[in-house]
Amino acid sequence: MIVLPDHHHAEAKRKAARQGVSLSEYIRRLVARDLGTDAPATDPSVIFGLFDGGGSRIADGKQAMISEAIDRQFEAKGI
Repeated sequence: MIVLPDHHHAEAKRKAARQGVSLSEYIRRLVARDLGTDAPATDPSVIFGLFDGGGSRIADGKQAMISEAIDRQFEAKGI
């Protein structure tokens, strides 16, 4: 157990909330940074919204795509 003065605890809790992590995770990251180790990224939301999700219809044409890929491989080998 770690005991902090009330004002430190309150400010750390506010800062953790602004970063979207728990107080425990916030403190783990501080300790890891101070010790020179990298804290693992545990928040999967950091990758949300990186890719355009519109328009992909792979499931609708997967058989045709697989056939085309196989045909190209055979053509490349002269078969």
